[in-house]
Amino acid sequence: MGLSTTQNPDAPARIAFWEAAARRLDWEQPWHTAHTFTKASRLSGPEVAADEAEYSVPAIEWFAGGTLNVAYNCVDRHVVAGRGNKVALHFEGEPGDRRSITYAALQREVSKAANALADLGIGKGDRVVVYLPVIPETVIITLAIARLGAIHSLVFGGFSAEALKFRVEDTDAKLLVTTDGQYRRGVAVPVKDNADTAVAGENSIEHVLVVNRTTRPEELNSVPMTPGRDIWWHDVVDTASAQHTAEAFDAETPLFIMYTSGTTGQPKGLVHTSGGYLTQASWSFDHLFSNPDPSLRADDVHWCTADLAWVTAHTYEIYGPLSNGVTQVIFEGTPNTPHPGRHFEIIERYAVTQYYTAPTLVRSLMGWFPDGVPEKYDLSSIRLLGTVGEAVNPEAWRWLRENVGNGTAPMVDTWWQSETGATILSPAPTDPDFKPGCAARPLPGVSARIVDAQGNTVAPGVPGFIVVDGLGPAMARTVWGNPARYLSSYWRQYPEQGWFLAGDGAKYDADGDIWILGRIDDTLNVSGHLLSTIEIESALVSHPDVVEAGVCPVTDPLTGHAIVAFVVPTRSRPAGTGVAEPAGVGPSFLAEELRTHVAARIGPIAKPRHVVVVPDVPKTRSGKIMRRLLTQLFEDSPLGDTTSLQNEPAIAGIQDALLSYHSRSGKSTPPSTATTGQK
Repeated sequence: MGLSTTQNPDAPARIAFWEAAARRLDWEQPWHTAHTFTKASRLSGPEVAADEAEYSVPAIEWFAGGTLNVAYNCVDRHVVAGRGNKVALHFEGEPGDRRSITYAALQREVSKAANALADLGIGKGDRVVVYLPVIPETVIITLAIARLGAIHSLVFGGFSAEALKFRVEDTDAKLLVTTDGQYRRGVAVPVKDNADTAVAGENSIEHVLVVNRTTRPEELNSVPMTPGRDIWWHDVVDTASAQHTAEAFDAETPLFIMYTSGTTGQPKGLVHTSGGYLTQASWSFDHLFSNPDPSLRADDVHWCTADLAWVTAHTYEIYGPLSNGVTQVIFEGTPNTPHPGRHFEIIERYAVTQYYTAPTLVRSLMGWFPDGVPEKYDLSSIRLLGTVGEAVNPEAWRWLRENVGNGTAPMVDTWWQSETGATILSPAPTDPDFKPGCAARPLPGVSARIVDAQGNTVAPGVPGFIVVDGLGPAMARTVWGNPARYLSSYWRQYPEQGWFLAGDGAKYDADGDIWILGRIDDTLNVSGHLLSTIEIESALVSHPDVVEAGVCPVTDPLTGHAIVAFVVPTRSRPAGTGVAEPAGVGPSFLAEELRTHVAARIGPIAKPRHVVVVPDVPKTRSGKIMRRLLTQLFEDSPLGDTTSLQNEPAIAGIQDALLSYHSRSGKSTPPSTATTGQK
């Protein structure tokens, strides 16, 4: 058995654990070496200071010599086992159209798509960019790409042409799969125009495969199609053979490229490979979401509400559930179309047992239903609830469990990242002692710790950097086309220890449980006191007049940072007001009340200097608040990369609110960074 070169005391047991987990899958050829990890090694001489030294890029490998087919493990093996009639996907479109697909039907559709892709010249190692909404064809084409040993990169259907263009060119993709349009907030939104713009110019695209989602059959000629390049799905996939033999590929064969945006530079294309990723995705799904009673698992109906292009959906909406043979729901639309109770209708219709969603959606539901979920919705099927994206505010945690989980459903507040590929921290679903908003402890098979800049473990209550010091097999192997960035982004801080730097701040409580404090870049330093944006936001959200809050720092010459709070009110805006405000509550009164409220919950040092009431805060498609943008908006500085925003109109709403706020403050422009110290 191959062991990691970073010899943590638990390394042999950890590797044996993942070998056992891997045996849950079907392998054509067994592996000969379970795991090797070559940590970053120092290239410069000993006389060079540590912060100036150059290091080699780490190398990670799992299940060397083993071969398998990812799509076969997600579809075919369930059919072979006699479960072909079980529903794999319940699809609900935003307009109300519905479709249920069994595992046998999914096998046929994936086989047809694989044959069509092969006819288009797609094979092992080729890159295919998928620019589709949450529809069955997205799952089908993703699995078909994996079936051929090709590499998929899914792009959020709401991204701009420029964001899509970057991914098409960065991956050097041969094929783009897109749609004529998608339904969004009750409207058929065109998509093909963005796709055409993205593939114009110099690139490697040979074909564009187009799914007809919004166009009437008699109006197909109205969709612009470039002869020789553009092909309709129904012309080549629907007519293809439903017989396809899956080929086994090496465990380290790249499976997908997941782009994640940083605060600076271009998005990073994280490369995940086949055998290790599927092992951890499959096992962690089973651990977190499957009914503890195996005899009842046939009744599980899983719903992960993430867009299919997000890593959460890859792991807990595609590969995790399907590899376990689970029935799940996928929903195309927005949660408040045509009304705010749409999700509750879906839970009732399909008897959803586990509901996995983002804290930002929970806070939206709190705002839409301040008096709780109406009794007309039957949510009694819910057995388990989960959150993902960023740390959930305790108030939102309590609201979700009380209103959707009947006050008794277990809560898995998962912490993980695109880089880790699967959950690292979460309360155990069988643990009765939940702490609202706490990520708890590492799952079996992985380990993490909180350290200071020198790598020393921090004391309880002291903020530090969370690192993964015991890797799981789903860890990203590199940054596509830029291994040096892989080193500098994640391994350069603690190269000698071989620790992965997650980029989040965290702290231990007195029990040794871990609380995530948000991105390291989001930490505020006020007069030498390190404060967590999430802690302040949670304090604000606990006020009855606030349903969501985004907190950011602005530079201050005396205190280092001043705290700015952008708050979304619980109640709707009265007619004729300039910005969203709770009914009957003026901005000055609300600001002072919230400052006092935060001081009481955390301490006077955490009081926001500025409180701005806004209609919404900018969020990524994974539900994370883009606090960097809040700082830039408040200081009226150039905005950085906004391609990962799911609600770009929020920016204009914040700009309008800031104009009103500064006007009330007697300023026509944002306050200078040379303001006085925090009061």
